[in-house]
Amino acid sequence: MRVAVAMSGGVDSGVSAFLLKEKGFDVVGLFMASGIEGEDPTACRPGACCSEADAEDARATAGAIGVPFYAVNCKPQFRALADSFVEEYLAGRTPNPCVRCNTRIKFGHLFDFAAKIGAGAIATGHYARIREEADGHALLRGADPSKDQSYFLFELASSVLARTMFPVGDLRKTEVRETAHRAGLPVRDKPDSQDVCFAGRGGYAGFIEKAAAGRIRPGEIVDSSGCVLGRHEGIHLFTVGQRRGLRIASSRPLFVLRILPGEARVVAGPEEELLVREFSVVETSWRERPPAGRSLEAGVQVRYRQRPFPATVRDAGEGRAFVVPANPLKGVTPGQAAVFYRGDEVLGGGWITGSSARNAE
Repeated sequence: MRVAVAMSGGVDSGVSAFLLKEKGFDVVGLFMASGIEGEDPTACRPGACCSEADAEDARATAGAIGVPFYAVNCKPQFRALADSFVEEYLAGRTPNPCVRCNTRIKFGHLFDFAAKIGAGAIATGHYARIREEADGHALLRGADPSKDQSYFLFELASSVLARTMFPVGDLRKTEVRETAHRAGLPVRDKPDSQDVCFAGRGGYAGFIEKAAAGRIRPGEIVDSSGCVLGRHEGIHLFTVGQRRGLRIASSRPLFVLRILPGEARVVAGPEEELLVREFSVVETSWRERPPAGRSLEAGVQVRYRQRPFPATVRDAGEGRAFVVPANPLKGVTPGQAAVFYRGDEVLGGGWITGSSARNAE
């Protein structure tokens, strides 16, 4: 069977391609060419998975393994992703573009390209696992808890998982590095990529300021009663739960509680005002949906690398669900993903909204 491997120029995808070739699959390497760097030399940092240097690393790795290699034009898809990223910040939310990239580009546009070249499956270097079951395919955490990336894949449908492989999902990162050395891959010692790939050397704030020139407004930082505490240079510089960077003199630490884009206001207050007892999610994706009007108990994760917290999740229909943590919770950020787990299995997830979050009493 032909398998198309999404090769980012990193060690994980390189080892994935090597392992599949070693097992006898007809492997083809695909690189997602964003086109962003060609427009602006500062747009993609080296090691950010979309730079020209990474494309060359992916090509060299494919050559070392001995598999065909294609650079796939994903410029329109990356531009749409970047535009959405900017709009989310201007709306007072903190987006997670990696989840959207997986759903819309890697397992969307790239998936379609793979089918056109005769690939029966696509493989990536994600640290996650797939389990075939009688009624479909389940998504599980990767075997290495320090590298697990199932959080970023919660939107993938069972039909997509049926044609997906995660060759390093059962391995630890140390084993992946050892395999890369055994295979003599040119990226064997390359550091892992981090942060938003298209944000550029100036970081996400600089990227937004350039993309949204003329639309960013300074405003006030206020407390919950509306008293002015200070001023800011744009709501894109803040995220709910943030403590640093407020530049406000206070006798106790202050956190961002809410962001009001229409008024260009940032609401700040003490940590106890940050706690919530319930929040809602939208655009839900389910592997195991609760029966109508019923709830399920799950471990819920609202950011990458966070330990899941126990909660009750109630499906409200029409792509909406309500999450009630067992204990009041802080750090629930609108725009981020909330992913539901039972042990290592992903049950579903959605996108956090701020409208129905209720402060703990």
